[in-house]
Amino acid sequence: MAFNRRRALLGLGIVAASPALGASAVAPPPQIQRFGHGVASGDPLTDRVILWTRISGVQAAVTVAWQVARDDSFTALVAQGSFTTGPERDYTVKVDATGLEAGTDYVYRFIAGDVTSPIGRTRTLPRTTDKVVLAVASCSLHPNGFFNAYRAIADLERVDAVVHLGDYIYEYGAGLTDYGMGNGRMLNRTPQPPHEIVSLADYRTRHAQYKADPDLQAAHARAPWICVYDDHEIMNDCWTSGAENHDPDEGEGDFLVRKAVALKAYGEWMPIREASPGRLAESIYRSFRFGDMAELIMTETRLVGRTKQLDYEADLFIDGVPAFDAMRAKINAPAREILGADQRAWLGDTLKASVQAGVRWQVLGSQVVMTRTAGPDVVTALGAENIARLMGVLPDGPKRILGAMAGLFSRPDPFPFNLDAWDGYPAERERLYDLIKTAGARTVVVSGDSHAAWANQLHDAAGQQVAVEMGVTSITSPTRWLDSWLPDLHLAEALAARNEEIIASDDGHNGFVRLTLTGEKMTGEWMAVDTITSHDFKLSVRKTFEARAVETGVGPLSET
Repeated sequence: MAFNRRRALLGLGIVAASPALGASAVAPPPQIQRFGHGVASGDPLTDRVILWTRISGVQAAVTVAWQVARDDSFTALVAQGSFTTGPERDYTVKVDATGLEAGTDYVYRFIAGDVTSPIGRTRTLPRTTDKVVLAVASCSLHPNGFFNAYRAIADLERVDAVVHLGDYIYEYGAGLTDYGMGNGRMLNRTPQPPHEIVSLADYRTRHAQYKADPDLQAAHARAPWICVYDDHEIMNDCWTSGAENHDPDEGEGDFLVRKAVALKAYGEWMPIREASPGRLAESIYRSFRFGDMAELIMTETRLVGRTKQLDYEADLFIDGVPAFDAMRAKINAPAREILGADQRAWLGDTLKASVQAGVRWQVLGSQVVMTRTAGPDVVTALGAENIARLMGVLPDGPKRILGAMAGLFSRPDPFPFNLDAWDGYPAERERLYDLIKTAGARTVVVSGDSHAAWANQLHDAAGQQVAVEMGVTSITSPTRWLDSWLPDLHLAEALAARNEEIIASDDGHNGFVRLTLTGEKMTGEWMAVDTITSHDFKLSVRKTFEARAVETGVGPLSET
């Protein structure tokens, strides 16, 4: 078994198998023309920004006007135009508003007939600045809770951009045991369509449900977003040619077709600049320069170059016997990739150009956690007697997982905890570290996917510090996923105790990371909401970490 959440939950019988799927959702009744999915902006540059909305309640092509101004009165327009949309793009509107000034705040809106959209706020990238503030988010499972963390982002006093690292939507259905549906039934947050999404109509409907959420709308209207998908916008644990959560024999069709429609819906519904002609739709790696202070480099680690994930259950055993040495050789194989050759070349060039231009920080967006994370020493954490007791009382699924964890992780040379993360591709990670060192970059990695907050120092195989990492917890996706059957393990604490690179980890709260960059230092704050099951919530700073800029690279990460 690969120790990710879905596989563990499958072992417990908590996640149901995918049901047979229809081709599309039932069409809703006619509506009054409106902008029911809010407005959004994204992919800002110094002279332009993407503006997005959707017009509802129409049955044919419609022309929508857009306007950009400096204040809410819209008396002096700085840019305007029109966009014709229709069913071929699900009535979404996406324009690249050009001719703007660098480092400037703007407001924007859309007009269709006598209907005007809500007003959104956006900002172009600066040519020079003394500070950059980013809100970094990941993993929003709609049925599992209210998007309070998105509301908190909308209420921030300053945010130059929202960086979303993926799992913006999830593909699962509304079955009794589907992911997040325990809370979903209680909160009346049922996925639409109610089955696992497979067709273009399915993916569009799921995006529409998310964009109808008022808290998400508020966050989108607050600032420009810079996004990349992870796996759940497509399907769980996908790689270049397949996915863990895709089975053609279960009526889910061809993987390439499903991938294509998922990417089409993502492109329609997200404020992301379209891929340039000649590039694959999945080639969304790109960079954004915040003046001379920071370069945000967004990588793509799912579809462009990823080798299929290894899996302990499928790959560890030979003739029913664990083959530990052979498994380690598979993990360390140089041919295993997560970026691919083309993206690596682009990344190396981008890092070099950024450093040569005098940009202070290079912020690397990674969908998955980068730090070396050996699995927890469950024997030490729980005690041998307690493990023996648990093996006698746990159901078969948890018993099998606990036994595997003890065998893989409670050993002098423990195996990686999550083979879907960079730990499943250590040779590729070393190639990335070589690019960082060659460029002389001051690199801060921001990562998602794990439903936990992280503060990590990253080292190459020789022990040299290469970068620091701030991992972001989830907006609503489940935290403390092992607690239901191993409440005494305290996974985050056990991982921090086991791994020198992990300064701290917290898998018990939902929220986001506020990342502040100045010429002197990087500051990362774990921002946490105290509930996702009530709209009445409080926001707090759980912990704060700093790393100072040094002559070449970045200094040690420390809690303040």
